[in-house]
Amino acid sequence: MSLHTDSLEHDLLYDARQVGVSPYHESAVLHLNGKAIYTDDIPESQGTLHIALGLSSQAHANILSMDLQPVKAAKGVVAVLTVADVPGENNCGPVLHDDPLFADGVVHYVGQPIFAVIATSHDLARRAARLANIEYETLPAILTAKEAKAVGASVLPPFNLVRGNPHEKLASAPHRLQGTFECGGQEQFYLEGQISYALPQDDGAVRIYCSTQHPTEMQMLAARALNVSTHKIEVTCRRMGGGFGGKESQSALYACVAAIAAQKLHRPIKLRLDREDDMTITGKRHGVYYEWDIGFDSEGHILGAHVDMALNAGYSADLSGPVATRAVCHFDNAYYLEHVAIHALCARTNTQSNTAFRGFGGPQGALVMEVILDNIGRHLGIDPLLIRQRNFYGHEDRNLTPYGQVVKDNVIDTLVAQLSEDCRYHERRQAVLEFNKHNTILKKGLALTPVKFGISFNFPAFNQAGALVHVYRDGSVLVNHGGTEMGQGLNTKVAQVVAHELGLTLDQVRCTATDTSKVANTSATAASTGSDLNGMAAQDAAAQVRARLTEFWATLQQLQPEDIHFAKGMVYAGSLVTPFAEVVEQAYLQRVQLWSDGFYATPGLHWDGIKMTGNPFYYFSYGAAVAEVVLDTLTGEWSLLAADALHDVGRSLNPALDIGQVEGAFIQGMGWLTLEELWWDKEGRLRTHAPSTYKIPAIRDCPEHFSVKLFDNQNVQPSIHRSKAVGEPPLLLPFCVFNALRDAVASTSNYTRQPTLNAPATPEAILAAVERAQHGS
Repeated sequence: MSLHTDSLEHDLLYDARQVGVSPYHESAVLHLNGKAIYTDDIPESQGTLHIALGLSSQAHANILSMDLQPVKAAKGVVAVLTVADVPGENNCGPVLHDDPLFADGVVHYVGQPIFAVIATSHDLARRAARLANIEYETLPAILTAKEAKAVGASVLPPFNLVRGNPHEKLASAPHRLQGTFECGGQEQFYLEGQISYALPQDDGAVRIYCSTQHPTEMQMLAARALNVSTHKIEVTCRRMGGGFGGKESQSALYACVAAIAAQKLHRPIKLRLDREDDMTITGKRHGVYYEWDIGFDSEGHILGAHVDMALNAGYSADLSGPVATRAVCHFDNAYYLEHVAIHALCARTNTQSNTAFRGFGGPQGALVMEVILDNIGRHLGIDPLLIRQRNFYGHEDRNLTPYGQVVKDNVIDTLVAQLSEDCRYHERRQAVLEFNKHNTILKKGLALTPVKFGISFNFPAFNQAGALVHVYRDGSVLVNHGGTEMGQGLNTKVAQVVAHELGLTLDQVRCTATDTSKVANTSATAASTGSDLNGMAAQDAAAQVRARLTEFWATLQQLQPEDIHFAKGMVYAGSLVTPFAEVVEQAYLQRVQLWSDGFYATPGLHWDGIKMTGNPFYYFSYGAAVAEVVLDTLTGEWSLLAADALHDVGRSLNPALDIGQVEGAFIQGMGWLTLEELWWDKEGRLRTHAPSTYKIPAIRDCPEHFSVKLFDNQNVQPSIHRSKAVGEPPLLLPFCVFNALRDAVASTSNYTRQPTLNAPATPEAILAAVERAQHGS
């Protein structure tokens, strides 16, 4: 049916927009009613078997003998796999081939898989895995990055970036501070643990349902482990119950082992880790040990800087190289450093191989700079905010990063000025000082910290994406893209982009599971690029379909293509208004192609990993936050009284989702810096390996006043609808919480001593820092 109107209402097209608005998450209702399907919810095929892994009890040792007969004889056990049963490559390392699926003669950390038990139930497999008799020859173990640095143990050559003459400037600076600092790692603590479900297919092929951020990598590594061509492995992921980087590379072990068992036994195989095993086996955020040196003038302008970072890589390289690179590229944070030396070592330790975590090295690089700037402020008796503002990047000059990229879109000074005014920073600073003068037990602290975060993968080739858009005869649309949904709302945003491009309502568009048999050679959903890459690829595919429909309908109605408009599920052709589905049906009858593939590659990226120079980032995201804390100096306990954040996401695709991402990142980052302590005993056993011993933030840790606002801006680059990434950058916002705690500790000495407080700032660590501040050390 067609309708006639007097004229096309142009504001109708604006009102019909599907981006820049806030529909709820596409799986929100399913999450609420418990009907969302995760990997473990997939109905099990007949004959499904279950795997449990046999783990090392030694941090570093030779395996002298291994008696697995009790395991094989246990109830329900069907088979036991060791390194001898791997038909292809015994490796799941994403970059270097240094990460074995099963230990081969030597173990490198407590919890390293040595064998796999396949049994008729999950419980029976776990019970049987504990029955192995393994004899070890214990070897020396290194458990900290500081120890590894002292003996030169590393998984990769060191990274070095030098600009200008930092050592000369340090030597001649009117003021100079030096020190050390440490930040711990962090467990991803995704709600859904690591899991893979492998089903054998025809002709030696295997289909793997996997909770992973990188289906293509799982496909490639499983193919290598099975010694088959990549096209024989299909990997599917509908959704994850969280990832945070922990399922970028480290889901490979479980995908590979499940695939090997499925092929060997010709049975469906499920490998699901219990939480304790998950935390014991998998890698975390890299903890870092820093040695730093800063030179500055009497107004706080940085004249020279040097930092030496030792990242705890664990026993293998994993993604430590790219993580260290990003840490090097974010040491500057929002500040111009004309003379600087940055060194990073990926230290080899006998712990879990550390991996990606939200921020991917960026938080570790920028954190120490924010600590240093607060120290400069206290040393000079100047408000640290003023120190920061004096060192911000400029616009026409002072705008070149240490690695040689020009900062073209700098809004940090405007954003910080707006936040400080909105939250009454200077008034509250005076109130905090006044409070601390009259209180000896309770002390308050206040801090404002900014964020400048580069968006793109360090490796330029990863900055590409593909998508498929299928328009069906009833006008409904199915979208498949290479990104993965881990709760962040990527599928919602991509569906919004496609709906907007085709002039449809969101209920007419659906995103389906990520599948390597549909979009090939995909990049990981990581580096905050999910919406940027996959949104652009989906828009490209949808635009091709729209162009074909436009040409067809214009020809049929004897109009020009520019006279055809799509909005609210209708096609406007002059005064003729026709339902989209009717146009699609007529196009189908005339054999017009109603599906298309789309592709996008981020332009202008280049990087020299040897010289550590180039344009590694497409653009920068900015933000800032203010935190006010109160600290009990008798117990080390503290409370976050208020937090205000202003964050730049460009022209937001979905403001509600973006605000939620900022809120979540803030609390998660605060947990890393204050609560979440990873602790290994002297034998190398991770003792914080369960929710009972590893504490993440809870509702009581959230401030009563928590204000998050989006900064009014648009991306200087032609990103998807001029939006900016939101996943990782806001994790740096809670630096203000950590620095506010340091501010409160410093107040116990009337700001005459620098606080010696590392992260995480647990109550025990705070109490020790207060003692040192009051009495010296």
